[in-house]
Amino acid sequence: MQPFFSVIITTYNRASLLTRALDALLRQTETDWEAHVIDDGSTDNTQAMVFPYTEKATIFYHRNMHNKGYVHAMNRGFGKANGKYITILDSDDEYEDFHLESRKKILLENDGLTFLYGGVKIIGSLFVPDRFDTGRQIHLSECVIGGTFFFTKALAEELKGFKDISYGSDADFFDRVLQSKAVIMKTDIPSYIYHREEMNSITHNLSNQ
Repeated sequence: MQPFFSVIITTYNRASLLTRALDALLRQTETDWEAHVIDDGSTDNTQAMVFPYTEKATIFYHRNMHNKGYVHAMNRGFGKANGKYITILDSDDEYEDFHLESRKKILLENDGLTFLYGGVKIIGSLFVPDRFDTGRQIHLSECVIGGTFFFTKALAEELKGFKDISYGSDADFFDRVLQSKAVIMKTDIPSYIYHREEMNSITHNLSNQ
């Protein structure tokens, strides 16, 4: 039976943080989901850490033999997805317990909706590098957060997934969604928890260059 959601989690050497994301998934009040963990060639104990979760829920583990980058890992996840809607959970982030339930309600109440986004709680820095000028900092209120995206697999296939660019692939995807015939809606329910305290994220690394 087709799950309602496919949750894509890409990760690279973040075993210590990934448990937080997976625990948040297991706490979801909405249970009609599958998850695909795409391990982009981690050299830490990610595989051993994920294995017990695959026995608790419909969580699948896929490993790249070599590190190929975030975009490749994300697009591999899109290809593995079986759900009616695809969504993203960054390996250093988490969901409020009602996150998937709240989004399912919106999607069911708005027939034909193919792209839903928005609704984030930010912990840590509120500023990120501008994708058009990484030497300039912009407030996250000016940005879209890829982890909040919910979209049909058909839309992902139509747009050929994320583009292989070094920074801002989620914003680029959003721009292409706007240019497509997608039926789009925004929510302000802040149930995606975006952690910005860690110093090994792409945005932090760019900020320090």
